[in-house]
Amino acid sequence: MKPFSRAASVVWEGSHQHGEGAITTQSAILKNAPYVSEKHFERGKGTNPPELLAAAQASSFSTALANELGQAGYCPEEIDTTAIVTMEFTAAGWTMTRIHLDVVASVPRAAQCDFIDAAVRAKMSCSISRLLQAKVSMFAKLKRRAVATKLVAKTTAAGRESVVKSKQPRNTRRSSANHLRNG
Repeated sequence: MKPFSRAASVVWEGSHQHGEGAITTQSAILKNAPYVSEKHFERGKGTNPPELLAAAQASSFSTALANELGQAGYCPEEIDTTAIVTMEFTAAGWTMTRIHLDVVASVPRAAQCDFIDAAVRAKMSCSISRLLQAKVSMFAKLKRRAVATKLVAKTTAAGRESVVKSKQPRNTRRSSANHLRNG
C-alpha cells in the first residue's frame, strides 16, 4: 500500500491566554472552525487538542474494529465509539494522560467472545493508539437486537377480534395454544 498524508492548518491570533484560532482541514470538513487554547476549555467556544485527539481516536478505533470483525467473518451493522481524553496538569504542563473508549456495537451472529477479541485487537492495532502510545482503557459491549413486538389478531370469548402485542415468536404461541387445548 502506498503511504499517504493529510493536512490541517490553524491560524492563531493573540496570546496563549487571550487568543483564539481557526482550524481548517484538507477535506474541508473543518473550515475556519473556532479553536481555543487549554485556558479556554471551559468556555466551549471552539474545539481544542484533546477534543480533536478524542475524535481521531474514536474514528480510528471504529474503523480498526470494523476491519478486525470483517477478518473474523462478521459484518457490523453499527459501531458506536466514544473516546474520552483525560488531561492532567503535570510539572511539564497540561498533559494527555489517558484515553478511555466506550464501544457499543451491533454485529449480527457475533459471539460475545469473538467481539471482545476483535475489540482488543482493534485497540492494539488502531493507528492513533500506536502513534500516541497512551494508556488506553476500554469498555466494549455487543448490543443484541431487541425482540420485535408483533401485532397478533386474537378472537375474544365474545367472538370479537382484537389486536394484542406479543413478544413470543409465532410458532411458540401456536404450540402453547395447542398444548392448552390438548392438555
